[in-house]
Amino acid sequence: MGNVRQVAVVVGSLRKESFCRKIAHALAEYAPANLQLQIVEIGALTLYNQDLDEAPPASWVTFREEIKKADALLFVTPEYNRSTPGVLKNAVDIGSRPYGHSVWNGKPGAVLSATPGGLGAFGANHHLRQALVFLNVPTMQQPEGYYANAGTFFDDAGRVTNEDAKRHLKQFIDAFGNWVEKILEQ
Repeated sequence: MGNVRQVAVVVGSLRKESFCRKIAHALAEYAPANLQLQIVEIGALTLYNQDLDEAPPASWVTFREEIKKADALLFVTPEYNRSTPGVLKNAVDIGSRPYGHSVWNGKPGAVLSATPGGLGAFGANHHLRQALVFLNVPTMQQPEGYYANAGTFFDDAGRVTNEDAKRHLKQFIDAFGNWVEKILEQ
C-alpha cells in the first residue's frame, strides 16, 4: 500500500455543529496512511435541473471536478424522515449527470450514518446504498457504519471522547483503507 488515495468525503448535513461533520473530521484523524480524506462541500450546490446540463452552474462544475479527482468516496449522512437529506440526494444527482458522465462511476465507497436518536440512521444508510448500486460505486459492506446516540460521542471541542465510538470509527476507517486498495488494485 504505497499510494496515498484521495478520498472525497461528502457530509450530508449542513449544520455547523453537525455530528456527521464531527465524525468526518475524526475519521480523517484516524485514517490509515494510505488514505487522505478531504470534505467536499455540498451546501452551495443549486438544485439539480436537467435544463442546466448544457451550461451548468459554477458550483456544479467545481463539485464534479473535486469528485473526479478523488480515488474513493466516503459518505457520512444523518437521517431525515427515514432517508437521506435532500441536500445529499441533490449532490448525488448532480454528480451523476449528465447521463453517461457520472463522476461517481467505479470509485470505491463507504456509507456511514449517524443520528442523535437510537436507531443509527439505518434508513438513510440503505437509501444511499441503493443509489450507489445504480451509480456503480462498489460500496464496503463490513463493518457497517450505523451510529446511534451520536450526540454523546463528543466533547465541547468536537473531539470524540466516547471510547467505543472511537474504537469503531478506527475499525471502520481501517477497513475502508483496505477496501479502497482491494477495489483499485483489481
